[in-house]
Amino acid sequence: MGYHFLPCERDQLYLLPPALQDWLPEGDLAWFILDAVAQMNLTAIERTYRADGWGQAAYEPAMMVALLLYAYCLGERSSRRIERLCQRDLAFRVITANQGPDHTTLARFRQTHETELAKLFTQVLRLCAEAGLVKVGIVALDGTKIKANAALASNRTVETITAEVSRMLTEAQATDADEDRQYGAERCGDELPEALRDRTSRLARLQACQERLEREAAEATAQQQAKIAARQAEEAATGQKKRGRKPKAAEAAADSTAKANVTDPESRIMKTQGGYVQGYNAQAVVTEDQIIVAAEVTQEENDIKQLHPMLKRAQANLKAIAHLQAVGMALADAGYCSEANLMEADPDGPVLLMATNKDWKQRQALREQPPPRGRAPKGLTARDRMERTLLTKRGRHLYKKRGQTVEPVFGQIKSARGCDGCMRRGTAACDSEWKLLCATHNLLKLWRNGKRAGTARRTGRAPQRCGWGSGKKTRG
Repeated sequence: MGYHFLPCERDQLYLLPPALQDWLPEGDLAWFILDAVAQMNLTAIERTYRADGWGQAAYEPAMMVALLLYAYCLGERSSRRIERLCQRDLAFRVITANQGPDHTTLARFRQTHETELAKLFTQVLRLCAEAGLVKVGIVALDGTKIKANAALASNRTVETITAEVSRMLTEAQATDADEDRQYGAERCGDELPEALRDRTSRLARLQACQERLEREAAEATAQQQAKIAARQAEEAATGQKKRGRKPKAAEAAADSTAKANVTDPESRIMKTQGGYVQGYNAQAVVTEDQIIVAAEVTQEENDIKQLHPMLKRAQANLKAIAHLQAVGMALADAGYCSEANLMEADPDGPVLLMATNKDWKQRQALREQPPPRGRAPKGLTARDRMERTLLTKRGRHLYKKRGQTVEPVFGQIKSARGCDGCMRRGTAACDSEWKLLCATHNLLKLWRNGKRAGTARRTGRAPQRCGWGSGKKTRG
């Protein structure tokens, strides 16, 4: 008697080619992504290709979009890693239909269609709304710091940058003069020698940093002059000197201690709980069901200036998908709190419920106080009124939802999927990347909701198999 094993014949030839439909089980995320992309309008991307049939055939835009969305759902954003997965991973091979674009094609597609890929966020939000997942009675907004594709050590002062730019320009001029002596002044080739070719992009970045620092210095000077002029006008109107420290005289020159990053000049030094990082401030507005309704990347180190713009952006996104429900209440932490933000609240917009103090011990002491009773006293400032509202039983109950709403979303994106930094450089590129991450977060929520409801079945190309189309949440 011998062993009885199943045959393992790797050289077995098939009479008919295998069907891709048999490679993955029903309800797999890859099938869901393909169905979702089939519901999207990709006309803006398709129009960038030639329609006369000439030239080499390009990869289908729908396939490329599905590939990127699926990869981002898994936390895979490297073009080279995606290329390898297209060769080795079964789901990636199904999505690409065994075509397997290389990393250069992927990177070029992502860069070329950067703006349109960012707009996919709204289309995914529409799919979530059709499934009944977008309930905006209460939303929470917050910002998180994401690392730039640059190191803190790459920051240079304006003096260092100016000296390096001068040195590189002098070196380039000397090289040009040497080429003129060697090849003649009428030489057609204008490329730099091999020793300097890799420095051209660095010179451009250095010059961009220099321009940024000079621009920021000019803006700071203008703001300081405006403060001085406002104080002088007030003193002239009242005939009395205003109390307090006088604003310092404006300086035209850039601060010698100011720094800019030579790798990603548009990134900023951001303070986090774990220290300082070179990065961006990523904003998100999230519903109680943890659906992101607005996303944006900014260079601002804090959140104060993002409160009303993010709420307006959320309202605009809801309007774009023809969502009938408006945001009723917005929850925000103390990072957004300022007297100006409290006073500028839109009377027709959502009700604001915002923490007023960043200090944990002071917030704890306030929570231990008994809820206020009766009408609010007259003469309270906007901050005092907000603080009083937070102390009420209803205010405390509602504000607890903020941490349960937006914080898990950041945790899922940054920790669970490992997307705590940007792969690309520049504000526009990082904004597109962040919107893709938020779009895939919503897609995963939609997919899991469909699985729970028993609707994620591969029964055809109908959109209902993914749990949308009726406008209502399907229940099993």
